[in-house]
Amino acid sequence: MKRFENQVAVISGGADGLGKGIGERIASEGGKIALFDINKILLEQTIEVFKNKGFDAEGYVVDISSESSVKQAIQQVEEKFGRIDIMVNSAGIVGPTSTKITDYPVEEYDKIYAINLRGSFLMTKYVIKVMEKNNYGRILLLASIAGKEGNPFMAGYSSMKSGVIGLVKGIGKEYAQTGITVNGLAPAVIKTTMNENTAPEQLAYMTAKIPMGRLGTVEEVAAIASWIVSKEASFNTGFIFDISGGRATY
Repeated sequence: MKRFENQVAVISGGADGLGKGIGERIASEGGKIALFDINKILLEQTIEVFKNKGFDAEGYVVDISSESSVKQAIQQVEEKFGRIDIMVNSAGIVGPTSTKITDYPVEEYDKIYAINLRGSFLMTKYVIKVMEKNNYGRILLLASIAGKEGNPFMAGYSSMKSGVIGLVKGIGKEYAQTGITVNGLAPAVIKTTMNENTAPEQLAYMTAKIPMGRLGTVEEVAAIASWIVSKEASFNTGFIFDISGGRATY
């Protein structure tokens, strides 16, 4: 399949986890990919692996919570490739778990806001400026089931992912009469390095709420994500797609 031939995709959090998996899927179907990540060493390793597989891939060290960093990187991608057709915002942090709101450090809350919500806003704002030039684009923001249902003792993560859902719904409607779609994906727990530092009891709680009784896989996320950002998904915008093993009830 060559669904993404002659298309350019920007993927944040692309050095590892869901971003890497989605990037690999898009590249394997002919897309040119620009991976954004704050981890320079890991990013370089991933780009090397991708190039060894014959993928057209470039890496950019980006702090998505920084407006200047995002603006500059998006500009560099446009200059390099001449266009941007797809943006997947996968960068994010979990922050404190098993922590009551009364014990939740404000500085940690602000840090999650900066990356998970402000980062989503900045990536969307600056990539749309490029997509508008061709009146075409596919934007996918990674939300979470925590943003729909709320995970107790994870005030920062739950509320910021709810914010991402609001961003998707609002911006999706703003651009509904253009060729640019804006959608979200709300996974339940997926087996990635992001969850390695999650407290075991918190992970057990979240897994127990999944009717399928298991964690999702990166490959499963990449499969649905690649459809959402394809040309086929032409009548979907402002929507939060489910990949939760049956946990989502709406």
